[in-house]
Amino acid sequence: MPMKVTTTGETLGATIEGLDLSRPLSREQFDGVVRTLGERGVVCFPAQKLTGRQLADFSRRFGELEINVANAYQEPGIPEVMILSNIVEDGKPIGLADAGQDWHTDMSYSRTIAFANVLYGIKIPMRGGKALGATEFSNMHAAYEDLPGELKRDLEGMTVLHDFNKFWEMMRREKGSKRPPLTEAQRKAKPPVSHPVFLAHPVTGRRVLYANPGYAVRINELPEKESERTLGFLFEHQLKAEYRYAFRWREGDVLMWEDIGTIHNAVADYGPDEPRLIKRCQVMATMFQPETTEA
Repeated sequence: MPMKVTTTGETLGATIEGLDLSRPLSREQFDGVVRTLGERGVVCFPAQKLTGRQLADFSRRFGELEINVANAYQEPGIPEVMILSNIVEDGKPIGLADAGQDWHTDMSYSRTIAFANVLYGIKIPMRGGKALGATEFSNMHAAYEDLPGELKRDLEGMTVLHDFNKFWEMMRREKGSKRPPLTEAQRKAKPPVSHPVFLAHPVTGRRVLYANPGYAVRINELPEKESERTLGFLFEHQLKAEYRYAFRWREGDVLMWEDIGTIHNAVADYGPDEPRLIKRCQVMATMFQPETTEA
């Protein structure tokens, strides 16, 4: 079956059928996936059957894989595969609960930012025949394009400071997460970093808004109060309804999204007795090298 791309008709999202991700992609298939990912931001590969190793091998084709700082929830022997789950076995969680995280962009807190996430849905909570735990996205190409022209001019060339600990502590403080505080070693491994407010997307070549409420803490070139006001405006603007898309999971889905032109949020609409198990790889932007980090 040849590769078939079907778009959602919404601001983001596409389904790619005809690929078995347990097998290596041809060059033509790889190029088609990258092109679709750049144009649509979020891509679903339905009805996949993967081992943790196969998930990592597929993901690695797109760039170097991160080993997450929260290293307690990794696939045994494959640290690049992180386990996201609400399942508890023998009194211990088998994965990191990811729902209800609020809006963010993974790895904006790193010197080398993320290019993409690859998630494999193994157990999806259901209630009344409806899948729970949707993943929401917002389109940062559109958010940039619709900014007032004067603000685009004013912010061009400015940088935003991103801090991993901001998001981690928000989860502990506001979302009821049982995750412990970051250790001093973990804080040192992920110090705050700065990136341009606007990036040139490595696939589309177009500008995107690269500031998210999960990790962005201030615009370096502005006074503190003005920075707070401007970030507040950007955070509200980037979540307008017309930029948003919700993906509803099915077991066997592999969902891939790119982190430069989207921000995302995991919806917490299921309970602890409704099991969810997803395996995840984080692809760093080592292959595409977007214009990124400032010192």
